[in-house]
Amino acid sequence: MTIDVAVLRVFTDSDGNFGNPLGVIDAATVPATERQRIAAELGYSETIFIDVPSNGATTAHARIFTPATELPFAGHPTVGAAWWLRERGTPIRTLQVPAGIVQISYDDALTTVRARAEWSPEFAIHELDSVEELLATDPGDYPDDVEHYVWSWLDRDRGHIRSRMFATNLGVPEDEATGSAAARLTDYLSRDLMITQGQGSQIYTTWNAEGWVLVAGRVVSDGARQLG
Repeated sequence: MTIDVAVLRVFTDSDGNFGNPLGVIDAATVPATERQRIAAELGYSETIFIDVPSNGATTAHARIFTPATELPFAGHPTVGAAWWLRERGTPIRTLQVPAGIVQISYDDALTTVRARAEWSPEFAIHELDSVEELLATDPGDYPDDVEHYVWSWLDRDRGHIRSRMFATNLGVPEDEATGSAAARLTDYLSRDLMITQGQGSQIYTTWNAEGWVLVAGRVVSDGARQLG
């Protein structure tokens, strides 16, 4: 059986550069028992399996897998899946994942998800003194039993930070762009943020005092893969 995989990059910059690769698969084409194996074979930090909605439907269901485990929620897969559904002509207003119901909105440039900060993993958050120290950090210096989000201010007044994320326990030594970590940090700092993560990916967040965070970014297609 051939499995079609749409390959996206989520949280690119304004020129379509950088971004975190994502595999998107129609869930109807893969038995539930095979999804973890497929995610490991693809090797992306996450792969999302979507129950593709019918024309006119406003919601969809999805499950998210890293190479090592299933996640109840993640940022770049939900942003990417929402964008992919609109591109194929079935835009949605909500995406149901195991953690809860994610609200979706679109504008010309950005796809936005609204989720609870506590749906994200319990990241260990490390503020570093400078961007230079951040960029010189070795992921191996951090224990591999939890996820680590390391960051430093680029412009405190504007809410602009530089960050990296390490999650060896999830099978992701370093993630290029992590929406769930962005949500956690936004809630931790209680303010809107513009985050440059990894090599240059960009994530935009909006804080809400009731625990909701908007996570927004740009998405581009990198074509398709087929697994036999």
